[in-house]
Amino acid sequence: MAGKLTQTSTSLARQPFGQAADDYETARKLELAPASKAKEKQLLVQLRAYFKQEPLKSITAKRIVEYRAWRAEQGVGPATLNAELGILRRIMKRARVWARVADDVRPLREPSTIGKALTEEEKQRLLRTAVMRPEWETAYLAAILCLNTTARGCELKGLQWSDVDLFTKTLTIRKSKTAAGERVVPLTDVAASALARLRRRAEGFGTVEPSHYVFAAFVPKFKFSGKRVIDYNVTGFDPKRHLNSWRSAWRTLTKKAGLSGFRFHDLRHCAITQLAENGASDSTIMAIAGHVSRRMLERYSHVRMEAKRTALEALAVSTKTAGYDTNHDTSAHSAGTRPV
Repeated sequence: MAGKLTQTSTSLARQPFGQAADDYETARKLELAPASKAKEKQLLVQLRAYFKQEPLKSITAKRIVEYRAWRAEQGVGPATLNAELGILRRIMKRARVWARVADDVRPLREPSTIGKALTEEEKQRLLRTAVMRPEWETAYLAAILCLNTTARGCELKGLQWSDVDLFTKTLTIRKSKTAAGERVVPLTDVAASALARLRRRAEGFGTVEPSHYVFAAFVPKFKFSGKRVIDYNVTGFDPKRHLNSWRSAWRTLTKKAGLSGFRFHDLRHCAITQLAENGASDSTIMAIAGHVSRRMLERYSHVRMEAKRTALEALAVSTKTAGYDTNHDTSAHSAGTRPV
């Protein structure tokens, strides 16, 4: 009430950053989903490396700006920088020391893009490339499922066989970023085929239980010809744990396909864009894709309008062929008096 630091916050302000980060992670355990906890842990790595054992009360606005410049030199984008500084802000707020620097540290402007959608030619090139090497099999199957269900990477990793019904061709997504992401998605024949392939792989290691993960953890054993992988075997198969990542395979795959920098998450954007181009309503897109931000919906509404415009332009071409040309009318109208 007097505007002074309590004894508790004063002691927190004296904490070394490393200890404060440990306490922060412990306090957040019950507040975050496993995927979010893993993400925050990753975002703390560079903060820990930079501030080390520096007391929280010694972290000035100048030090924070220097940290941001240091990370920018490493090629880190504004979205990641804002996420890292978001954690730093929350840690310093716990110690009541953020107010001292708040006015001098503002979030960076992030790109307005919501993702990149591939052209049909690029998508086919990516999929043709993905089947070229055996070590890309998991990334390929994950890509097929994302393109046919709009599922996020984290949603695919969390899938268990109890969520898959190959008879009714439905997929239940129970674990997502938000409650709105929990949904049931119909399976296309292509998606069902990819899941059947994953099922056969799992059955090669024993009985498949409903609680087992679809993208189960395993250790690949590669067979090389020079530096090129010509085959690989799945070893250390553990269906009780899900695969951590297919990031390395995805990076080499997209580079080989001439799509360097294309994120796996952008496949979801491709799938939703195609739904919009095919005329799906906002409610249908949200029912299939789960949570979709208002900015994304506005983008897809624009995509639908462009698809309609393109379709109608095709009709206009046939009309012109029949002998009616709008050029003279358009010129005459623009030169005349504007109607009131």
